[in-house]
Amino acid sequence: MTFLLAATRFWPILPEPGLIFWTVLIFLLFWMLMSKYAFRPIADALAKRNGDIEDALKTAEQARLEMANLKSENEKLLSEAREERAKMLKEAREAGAATVEEAKEKARLEAQKIINNARQEIENQKAQAMREVKNQAGSMAIEIAEKVIRRELKGDASQTSFVNDLVNEIKLN
Repeated sequence: MTFLLAATRFWPILPEPGLIFWTVLIFLLFWMLMSKYAFRPIADALAKRNGDIEDALKTAEQARLEMANLKSENEKLLSEAREERAKMLKEAREAGAATVEEAKEKARLEAQKIINNARQEIENQKAQAMREVKNQAGSMAIEIAEKVIRRELKGDASQTSFVNDLVNEIKLN
């Protein structure tokens, strides 16, 4: 105990019971005023902040879900676009092949037409050449026959008059 008395003697400020009473009373009064005017607004502000944080978290979760939905929709659209592109490429290839086939068929028909026209022209020229050959052969035969007949008919007057009658008949027809 002497130790306690010795320890209390060295304190620079020793509280007295009245001071302790008023300090506790002022502290309690201060605490009540603070709880009424400061702690409640602080608690309300903290509750509002907590609500705002929860709302922000909910909004973030909604945004995350919406982004996931958008991502899946985007993937779906990309897939559809790829399918459409593949379909368009296939149609273009088919159209190109059809065009090539059509051009080949058209060229084949045109070539066939040219060949047929050439054959027809050859046949026409061949027939014309045959007519010319026949005409020339006929002309030559007539010339030869004429020469032979002149030689045979040179001296006979009755034959000359017969030939003249034939020539006159031909002129009349």
